[in-house]
Amino acid sequence: MPKASHHDLRLAFRELLTSGSCYHTASVFDPMSARIAADLGFEVGILGGSVASLQVLAAPDFALITLSEFVEQATRIGRVAQLPVIADADHGYGNALNVMRTVIELERAGVAALTIEDTLLPAQFGRKSTDLIPVEEGVGKIRAALEARVDSALSIIARTNAGVLTTEEIIVRTQSYQRAGADGICMVGVKDFAQLEQIAEHLTVPLMLVTYGNPNLHDDARLARLGVRIAVDGHGAYFAAIKATYDSLREQRQLQDKSAGMNATELSHTYTQPEDYIRWAKEFMSVEE
Repeated sequence: MPKASHHDLRLAFRELLTSGSCYHTASVFDPMSARIAADLGFEVGILGGSVASLQVLAAPDFALITLSEFVEQATRIGRVAQLPVIADADHGYGNALNVMRTVIELERAGVAALTIEDTLLPAQFGRKSTDLIPVEEGVGKIRAALEARVDSALSIIARTNAGVLTTEEIIVRTQSYQRAGADGICMVGVKDFAQLEQIAEHLTVPLMLVTYGNPNLHDDARLARLGVRIAVDGHGAYFAAIKATYDSLREQRQLQDKSAGMNATELSHTYTQPEDYIRWAKEFMSVEE
């Protein structure tokens, strides 16, 4: 069977965006996971920024990974992927000009789409870790991303956090990104269908929803009717890999200790030590949670 080119995979992703269905992403984090996801019939994969930070740095998702490190991982996946892969490009690794560089590098890496979010990253001195940049700056980033891409089939998706602003403010933001030319809108933090309906009625572009398994949003048919084409449930596959690695090595060492019963999330916290990063952010930058 002939292999699909990066352009072909981008066209395949655009077909998903224009379909009438909602597709769930496979969490892909290396070439092997990308091949497995395609073989199992997943229509789309996603390389999460948090997963890349864990995989490359064993560090929590505090915007510590660099563009070059993220692109290296995306390139490894892009060499073998036979399903469209979305890259979670965080804030574009800087300002609008940095976003342009991010798009250029990730396009060459072979991703089918990328998200650019409006979170104020990295965390700024004396600010909350969930603060967003001004909507005008977010619009500038989306316009810069569109200017930088060479292959027009590459999808640029604007991402925002619906959990930190009022619904009315989120509507303003998402409409602004739509007018700027974003190929889709990605939202995290949507509480339920009532909020999603309020936002969706003002949009015509396809939606991508990061649900993290929110039980209030478990209805694919209803999501599809509201324009949601991509749903991200989380990155369970990667955390399962952490758990499997720990259990295998522990068994090899024939160890019996208190860690035996830890689940994947607890293991991730143990080995990334997020409490240290939170403490450092408070101590050196006065960052509020």
